[in-house]
Amino acid sequence: MTKSYPIVSPAPGVSRQVLADHEDLMMVSFRFAKGAEGALHDHPHVQSTFVRSGRFNFVIGDQERELEPGDSLIIPSGVSHGCVCLAAGELIDCFTPRRDDFL
Repeated sequence: MTKSYPIVSPAPGVSRQVLADHEDLMMVSFRFAKGAEGALHDHPHVQSTFVRSGRFNFVIGDQERELEPGDSLIIPSGVSHGCVCLAAGELIDCFTPRRDDFL
């Protein structure tokens, strides 16, 4: 069964759309305009991020990484992280368990 989820704007230049969800796992698309930021934050969910397009500078804990299309990373539960978009693009994030705050 296919469910349709709304597109929301959690920050200037950023849109978010849940692609699929289950109580144990959620897949989400984030689209960023150049210069848009994903503010530093943390959450209890384990997160995987796949760069579908664009270029991003990520801060994860005390580390910094630049990612481009095809790159991916895992963010452990409770670790502070955020990003700045260097070239407009899309991230595909998965969260376990599901982020109920996105529904």
